[in-house]
Amino acid sequence: MRTEQNINELEAQKQREIMERLKVRLADREKELGRPLTYCSICFGCQMNAKDSEKLEGILETIGYIKTEDEDADFLIMNTCTVRENANLRVYGRLGQLKKYKQKNPDMLIAVCGCMMQEDLVVEKIKKSYRHVDIIFGTHNVFKLAELIENKLNSKGMVIDIWEDTTEIVEDLPSDRKYDFKCGVNIMFGCNNFCSYCIVPYVRGRERSRRPEDIIAEIRKLVADGVVEVMLLGQNVNSYGKNLEEPITFGELLEQVEQIEGLKRIRFMTSHPKDLSDELIAVMAKSQKICKHLHLPMQSGSTKVLMDMNRRYTKEDYLTLVEKIKHAVPDISLTTDIIVGFPTETEADFEETLDVVRKVRFDSAFTFIYSKRTGTPAATMKFQATEEEIKSRFDRLLKEVQEIAKETCGKDEGKTLEVLVEGVDEQDEHLLTGRLSNNLLVHFPGGRDLIGTFQDVKLVQAKGFYYLGELSS
Repeated sequence: MRTEQNINELEAQKQREIMERLKVRLADREKELGRPLTYCSICFGCQMNAKDSEKLEGILETIGYIKTEDEDADFLIMNTCTVRENANLRVYGRLGQLKKYKQKNPDMLIAVCGCMMQEDLVVEKIKKSYRHVDIIFGTHNVFKLAELIENKLNSKGMVIDIWEDTTEIVEDLPSDRKYDFKCGVNIMFGCNNFCSYCIVPYVRGRERSRRPEDIIAEIRKLVADGVVEVMLLGQNVNSYGKNLEEPITFGELLEQVEQIEGLKRIRFMTSHPKDLSDELIAVMAKSQKICKHLHLPMQSGSTKVLMDMNRRYTKEDYLTLVEKIKHAVPDISLTTDIIVGFPTETEADFEETLDVVRKVRFDSAFTFIYSKRTGTPAATMKFQATEEEIKSRFDRLLKEVQEIAKETCGKDEGKTLEVLVEGVDEQDEHLLTGRLSNNLLVHFPGGRDLIGTFQDVKLVQAKGFYYLGELSS
């Protein structure tokens, strides 16, 4: 009897065999051209998309493509996001620009994948208006990239492979990591929450968790390869393990990850407030490796709006949860997401949001003006405020968040804390950039040989959302 695990292993083997065939085929093509074949990877969206792009790039490099930043590469892949309307518009604009490269090099292959491709209207528009696109696929079959490329090379038409949903989790395929010393690790896929404003459950599918033994094996392999920090990824990590044959909680998984020798730091996101358990808080409190940072999306401080959003917690629930977390982990850094201008939000509702912001005192908040997503329940709701009123609320919220963050983020000024050195400062090549356990950045002088190492850095000056520092002597 073939189990789901057996089927997934057979699928992985099939994809590896296709990669080997393509490797030979592309090597012959390189000889014809007298040069290496290149690929360009463009990624929009969240950490889940970034992780998917690492997998896509791993497959492309395995079959023989070399990465370039130039969009006139032999193969271009665009991994799309559809959380907000303007994300779609950016993709269409980019696709229009790519047509000139295709005209210049008819053998160029263009692939578009990701969340946006799970929308029927999007696929129809690309088929009609962007005929220079060669391959279209969605979020559920990233592992099939090599097979889709082979199908395209064997045919003349556009290759389209969109799955509505899946239970498959295909393990042990190539991945090209952005960093040698830290890495994202998928622990689950999909979402069951159906917040009324959110398109994600419709494009990412239902929740499905990876087996803990597969997650642990992957992290052990990463640590053996030099990784010291992992970010456990899921749309709602707090509901991890519920759908497994042998259920396991997220807290229990974290305790297993904690035991991996050589791993120094553990991060995770995203946490849904309704599923954050007392058990998880206790695990965080006693952990020596879980970072002192929790991203806990609030979205609104109004219980009425939260109900309209289908968030399934109240303002009071959220504040009680925050109190529990701060009591258990006093030095925790809390960050959040807030939507302004949800259709049913009134001025009184917005004031409730400001009230929560003042009480919690977030270290930072990602603030957004509500963006209508066709196909979600909120898209049919009637607005209670004008565009001008919503913009005014957004500005007021941003000002409040920034003023509080400037105070909370500066509380460690003068202390010497451990940072993981991540790279050269993008604004000043004479400085390095490191990240504290609480997720704040520190910029300080130092040699590039320190990248990927832990260093004790004195936090000399707080600059709002980051510090200027110096290496501790």
